[in-house]
Amino acid sequence: MTSINTASINDRIVAEPAASCDVELAKGPWEFDTFPGYGPGASEDDVIPEPVIRPGQLPAEYQRMSDEELHARIRAAKETLGSRLVILGHFYQRDEVIQYADFVGDSFQLANAALTKPDAETIVFCGVHFMAETADILARPEQHVILPNLAAGCSMADMADEDSVEACWEELMAVYGADSSADGKQAVIPVTYMNSSAALKAFCGKHGGIVCTSSNAATVLEWAFERGQRVLFFPDQHLGRNTAKAMGIPLEQMPMWNPRKPLGGSTEAELMDAKVILWHGFCSVHKRFSVAQIDKARADFPGVKIIVHPESPMPVVDAADAAGSTDAIRKYVIASEPGDVIAIGTEVNMVNRLAAEFPDRTIFCLDPVVCPCSTMYRIHPGYLAWTLDGLVAGELRNEIIVPDDVATDAKVALERMLAALPK
Repeated sequence: MTSINTASINDRIVAEPAASCDVELAKGPWEFDTFPGYGPGASEDDVIPEPVIRPGQLPAEYQRMSDEELHARIRAAKETLGSRLVILGHFYQRDEVIQYADFVGDSFQLANAALTKPDAETIVFCGVHFMAETADILARPEQHVILPNLAAGCSMADMADEDSVEACWEELMAVYGADSSADGKQAVIPVTYMNSSAALKAFCGKHGGIVCTSSNAATVLEWAFERGQRVLFFPDQHLGRNTAKAMGIPLEQMPMWNPRKPLGGSTEAELMDAKVILWHGFCSVHKRFSVAQIDKARADFPGVKIIVHPESPMPVVDAADAAGSTDAIRKYVIASEPGDVIAIGTEVNMVNRLAAEFPDRTIFCLDPVVCPCSTMYRIHPGYLAWTLDGLVAGELRNEIIVPDDVATDAKVALERMLAALPK
């Protein structure tokens, strides 16, 4: 059996910096938090919108602490806080942090997990900003939500801002006018991926729309087409295209909306014929996967099974054996047999963890370059220790609060999402 390196991703970057997409990933995130941009990693070339949160640096004493001291503080704080605290960790989170999570899952699972602990006083979300916003919207009024590092954003989520989507909607309404079908279906239903701001979730709630995750995207599109003639899907073009294509919608009825062009770059006739209007957004990590990588995996490992995330480009999804959400990928591995070889196209921390969990299989990331989600990677044990120490001292550090007027409409769209169970 081929030997797979299952050391933590951070340890691998330190030990083999030339194998990573950016050696600076091994540095403390506090070295980048006060500068514009997403920091080192796959999304470093993505344009960050203004204004952007630039929090103060992690206190110097936490920057200087050894790994052993940081982990001792986290364990002590968790023991002191007990059931008053619940820690949520996304599949893509680094190992050094995920070990403390009470729940580990994808965005759909964690949105549900937060609801299962109504008596917890504080939810610490080890993920990125939009996830913590969602937890705050769904939490009880007396609960608090903390994001250990406020610089942990999402470049994909930032690709669709409220002003651009509002402007798009106005243009679409000018094209469609009072266009409605004989059975009264809405001209267009807005669907936002979970990877979006609370403001865009609220936009969907106000306009008869819904939120989706990669787990339930097909169910959500079916829900939308029961109520509307078309769907405006943002911000991830690839999830929208791959899901709609699997439902039988032809590519020519899925125009791309570029917010920098009049009518998004389409004609009125194309928009009238459209079934799914795709926003010009993408995930920097999943955009790295290619058909060439799949071809190489098949050449190197005859009989390899290949599964990729639907945020990957369409040719990659088409060339793979299967595609699915992070939870679906995990279930795919669980259903495999000892001795199987599985190449996975998703964030490397999750792939690395699956390889360690199933040592009797050969599991590896399609992308040979070690390149974790750079924004998720900004949740470091130093920030977790600092925020938990604050809770022990009675201080709420880095609390995420969604304004009531936004939360009300966003909750409508999120509750529709939670009711749209994955197939």
